[in-house]
Amino acid sequence: MEKVILLCASPRPSGNTYQVLEECANVIEDEGLEVEIISFVGKDIKSCIACAKCGELNECSIDDGLNDIISKIRESNGLIVGSPVYFGTARGDIMSALQRIGMVSRRSGNFLSWKVGGPIAVARRGGHTATLQEMLMFFLINDMIIPGSTYWNMVFGWAPGEVQKDTEGMETIRKFGYNVATLIKKINPDE
Repeated sequence: MEKVILLCASPRPSGNTYQVLEECANVIEDEGLEVEIISFVGKDIKSCIACAKCGELNECSIDDGLNDIISKIRESNGLIVGSPVYFGTARGDIMSALQRIGMVSRRSGNFLSWKVGGPIAVARRGGHTATLQEMLMFFLINDMIIPGSTYWNMVFGWAPGEVQKDTEGMETIRKFGYNVATLIKKINPDE
């Protein structure tokens, strides 16, 4: 069965970013795909140290739990990354994770190539587009496929639950989830 991994960079277990990813995951699941949301709550993801050992090991040499996530991504058909906006950019730990995931992929068979997905940004007022652009670089350099939606994948909210009031933002995320699922099924018709 096709599977999509959703990474949630929020440090809050039930925060807005997690709620947005849940909405996206529900749509993907309704389309018959398996989903797993992986939360960064309690994780201490380190930055890449450019040791290049991932080429020999087929995983990252840093032992902080990211290799378990990499294994799940390797076996998936899609990857969606959601981040809250901090000072106009994505959280540092998600960017560290993406850089390491990309490095492992590029040095061990380019397993990210042709996976379907994209980024989602959640913020109180602004910084969404810069955050989306920052995360998009990961998807583009790794030969991934990014479907669109009816607007950019951004939702407004500050206090937990406020994202539910952004009806246009949530509808954009639902359409994005539908497009991810539909494209994965078209690429993998026999699964």
